[in-house]
Amino acid sequence: MIAHLKGRSATVLFNSNAITLSQRLGRALIDAGLDELRVSLDGTTPATYARVRGVDAFAKVVANLERFVEVKREAGASNPRVSLWFTGLRDNIEEIPALVPLAVRTGAAGIYLQRLVYNGLGLATKEQSLYGRLQEHEATLIRETERAARAAGLGFSASGAAAPEISLTPSHDDRPWSQCRRPWSLVYVTVHGNVLPCCIAPWITEYYDGIVLGNLYRQSLEEIWWGDRYLDFRTAIRTDVPPEPCRGCGVKWSL
Repeated sequence: MIAHLKGRSATVLFNSNAITLSQRLGRALIDAGLDELRVSLDGTTPATYARVRGVDAFAKVVANLERFVEVKREAGASNPRVSLWFTGLRDNIEEIPALVPLAVRTGAAGIYLQRLVYNGLGLATKEQSLYGRLQEHEATLIRETERAARAAGLGFSASGAAAPEISLTPSHDDRPWSQCRRPWSLVYVTVHGNVLPCCIAPWITEYYDGIVLGNLYRQSLEEIWWGDRYLDFRTAIRTDVPPEPCRGCGVKWSL
């Protein structure tokens, strides 16, 4: 799939926990032309990683990434770029400064603070969210991480915002969800061909069929993109009553 897309001049990246990143698979990703490998790493100690991600695999993931550095070096390859993604929780934010030396150790080019989108399951709860409830100590940890990343030559950003601290600061707009540009810039396609407005919607909606804007097995992308469902969705997101999965965006978590 990666080689197919690269043959059509696409930029290709994906998220992974890197648990199964073997030497063979790593070389295959290089040969296929993958541009970026985004690794979900929500802790910088084995205990926190296991508590947040539900599997005791921290040492294995780090070892896999260290080996991948060697595989890339042997292949003389600069891609795929590796980045580490850290979902900020009340439970793990103390560990974010240690993400910088871990990134250096594992050959990552950048680190990202991922917002928590919660649905009440496991640690994905309102109580764990830092959005709109960032304390000075936590803000200090983020600033320390920014300084350390800069000194190490690493990028440090956030999903949904240019700067990590901004991603945890609520908008004061009356309709913050209306700032979302995803309905005009991208589509999210499931393995079943369903076209959804974004990757967040299926995790928080109570009515899955309501977020399906079309199906690529039955319609062309152009027909879906300019179809009534997509047009109605774009109209609704700019009103006081946005589509149901959009109502927490900019309110409960960042865009």
